[in-house]
Amino acid sequence: MLDTNHILFVLVLLAGLYMAWNIGANDVANAIGTSVGSGALRLSRAVVIAGVFEFTGAFFFGSHVTDMIQEGIVNPEIFIHSPKVFVLGMLSALIASGVWLQIASYYGWPVSTTHSIVGAVIGFGAIVGGTSSIYWDNVIFITSGWIFSPLIGGFLSYFIFNLFRKHIFYAPCPVTAAKKITPKIVFVFVTLLGIILTFNGLKNLEHKLSPTSSLVGSICLGAFASVLSVFLLKRIKTPPGEYKSAPEYSPEAVLALEKAHKQLKLVRKETKGEAAYRITQVLDSVERLSKEYGKKELIGSVDYASVEKIFAKLQIMSACTMAFAHGANDVANAIGPLAAAITVIQSGAVALQSTPIPTWTLALGGFGIVLGLATWGWRVVETIGKKITELTPSRGFSAEFGAALTIVFASRMGLPVSTTHTLVGSVLGVGLARGLEALDLSTTRDIAVSWLITVPAGAIISIVCFYALSFFFI
Repeated sequence: MLDTNHILFVLVLLAGLYMAWNIGANDVANAIGTSVGSGALRLSRAVVIAGVFEFTGAFFFGSHVTDMIQEGIVNPEIFIHSPKVFVLGMLSALIASGVWLQIASYYGWPVSTTHSIVGAVIGFGAIVGGTSSIYWDNVIFITSGWIFSPLIGGFLSYFIFNLFRKHIFYAPCPVTAAKKITPKIVFVFVTLLGIILTFNGLKNLEHKLSPTSSLVGSICLGAFASVLSVFLLKRIKTPPGEYKSAPEYSPEAVLALEKAHKQLKLVRKETKGEAAYRITQVLDSVERLSKEYGKKELIGSVDYASVEKIFAKLQIMSACTMAFAHGANDVANAIGPLAAAITVIQSGAVALQSTPIPTWTLALGGFGIVLGLATWGWRVVETIGKKITELTPSRGFSAEFGAALTIVFASRMGLPVSTTHTLVGSVLGVGLARGLEALDLSTTRDIAVSWLITVPAGAIISIVCFYALSFFFI
């Protein structure tokens, strides 16, 4: 007959697998959502690519220590004399986080798995040790990513997309311009991804690289990718007679209208009376023309299609790297609490220091993430890729570029950052670059509400699970 410890051991394993499955169903959309939504990758191919890179990152470079409790969310000393309570708490947190992520995935809401597990730990920690046992200042610091992650990501993606429009799509020869600029884009983007990997995704290597060597390695990787892109771009032919398909307007006209619109808005602020009225009429006319031309900018032109093919290749590259980094970094959300609970079950004591994570749990977490992505990940992928705003490869890559910049910036500044919130904000920023009407505001509202209730939802479900488990095991 199985004793209590054996039963708890099996339940913790199942809960960890369940949590990993839901991470795959919800969070992996960060890596492939924009690529699928833009048409750069078919969903089936994206699932295979992301699955391979997610598992590789999780198994070979996932965290080998867990410090969820020691990070400063709950005072670990409250569990010293009650190790079984600690195990039940970790089990409750895994179940609660998994349940909330499953609910969010069902409705297609991209939410933060980190915020979900933090809320769940807060829930059972407050029940065991009271609210005074929670380090609320650290919790506020972690969850502050709600605010600046999407704002910074949105701003940078808005800026990047407008740069692409100005220097590539509005150029007299878009394909020629893309061939000149793409190697520079590749250098910057690959260097950024290298920095993200070495400082975030691969931070768990036993033999860490120094910051200087990591930076130099990232720059060398970016330079190699840039040189390689030059040779690959030679295979793309420049279509003859660029812009012949759109004789009614030119990119310069669109750019001039945008500048005129901005200047007229400034003039209207400084005028009154009839002058203000007349300026408003002119402003309205210019605004209508600008929107009319702006809607035509990427439609039905062979040269634009060639440029989008270039960005589609860039998106595939970024999807692979981001999936790898996500697997290495976020698998800890599932197997961290799992490993901590298993350690207590086996030793009978709560450790105040970081505890080792067995390699087989990394494989379990990686398998669960891939399984979740393959079976249910399409729901959140559809939200990020299609429901927020219409994406093309150039728009999708702009969002990923802005998200990568935000992650690097926030990490180096020591600021909390949510990958999910950052990417959603970046997609919104790209949509806003084409006007507010390009966004689905109802979807945006639903996502914002889901973010606000993630931590309290995780806490409430965790409390319910903790009381239910305590009834049977204490």
